[in-house]
Amino acid sequence: MTATSAPTARPTTQAAARSAEIVREYGPFTGAERIHGVTHDGQRVWAATGTKLIAFDPASGQATRTLDCASDAGTAFDGTHLYQIAESRIDKIDPASGAVVASIPAPGHGGDSGLTWAEGSLWVGQYLDRKIHQIDPATGAILRTIESNRYVTGVSFVDGELWHGTWEGEESELRRLDPASGAVLERLAMPAGTGVSGLESDGAGLLYCGGGSSGKVRAVRRPKATRA
Repeated sequence: MTATSAPTARPTTQAAARSAEIVREYGPFTGAERIHGVTHDGQRVWAATGTKLIAFDPASGQATRTLDCASDAGTAFDGTHLYQIAESRIDKIDPASGAVVASIPAPGHGGDSGLTWAEGSLWVGQYLDRKIHQIDPATGAILRTIESNRYVTGVSFVDGELWHGTWEGEESELRRLDPASGAVLERLAMPAGTGVSGLESDGAGLLYCGGGSSGKVRAVRRPKATRA
């Protein structure tokens, strides 16, 4: 399926915002001036910092691994491999060695932001285009598109829920969308001046958010109502 024939979901409704509950902050990390993307491998959080991927223990906050690789936007984990946006491509990385084992074109050709793995596909945020693409991880072909009415700066799928981060000016939010219609079902407003650059769930009750130029990663509690 090509990008022109892929189905598109557009937002029609929007929930009222409530304050996000920030549980913990991590970083800044040595040698990392910015956080561009985050993912969770079931044990560790990985943070993209531009030239390195840094893994840290969410219990202690200590960095445990570093991989040298281009990492200027979103990061994902499929259960075996890491995926990393690097300019106009998405690299598939062996987390044991740091070797790039495959690459596909990024759908935004350099305008890509968030990245996550779900339902056997990669989901890629398009920052300025305000879109999320579901793509084939082997070819990069666009399978479907969900439109947002805000910049997309992070993407996460957990328990069938699609979340994305936004960051415009001094305002940022975590938003839960209906994957079918694109309707905004829930909005968690971050404190003013707190950016979101990358988003990923731990598979349970937390959403990890990259903090852009702060060099920090923040853990936000995912509302219990969405985990019932």
